[in-house]
Amino acid sequence: MTAVDEYGMAKFLEDFEPPEGLTAELLRGEIVMTASPDLVHNIIVLLMSRQIPLERWYGLQTQDIDILDEAGVPVPDLVVVAPDALPEAGRLIPSQLITMVVEVVSKTSVHRDYGVKRSIYAAGEVSAYLIVDPIMAQCVLLTDPDGKGEQADYRTQHIAKFGEPVALDVLGIELDTSGFGTFPGVRPHRYP
Repeated sequence: MTAVDEYGMAKFLEDFEPPEGLTAELLRGEIVMTASPDLVHNIIVLLMSRQIPLERWYGLQTQDIDILDEAGVPVPDLVVVAPDALPEAGRLIPSQLITMVVEVVSKTSVHRDYGVKRSIYAAGEVSAYLIVDPIMAQCVLLTDPDGKGEQADYRTQHIAKFGEPVALDVLGIELDTSGFGTFPGVRPHRYP
């Protein structure tokens, strides 16, 4: 359970079964329920996970993260961790063990992915946060986390359009984004 969860919401969420077709996560004390992902989203996650070398990294989908001093249990679309860093079992992985998290932006998650989760992952000292945005057809790689709580952020940001490779130095790979799809007919947003 997270260190700042004074109302026991993480425990509630651990035992909670959301209705079929919904997922739930705890973000800074707020339970957020979202619809199951779109096909474009799922294909992006699939293409990314196939590029992560299994002999060096595990790309885990929908893995709960424990972030010290945060009232939350975020559930990124993809968590990348060294196999020898993993605990033997459990639902929560401490953020300090994670090398990279990935969020694929949906039509309803823009603010959470670019704002709230950016700050949460930086506060958890996750080395790299990759935002894959099928609305804007771009990847935003954030590295060098700094700060605590809601003021935490990443010092370095690199933006690449779909079709351009993304150098994921923390994993020692170059990500091919040429197969990433976009959401048709969705209005562009103003992030990052």
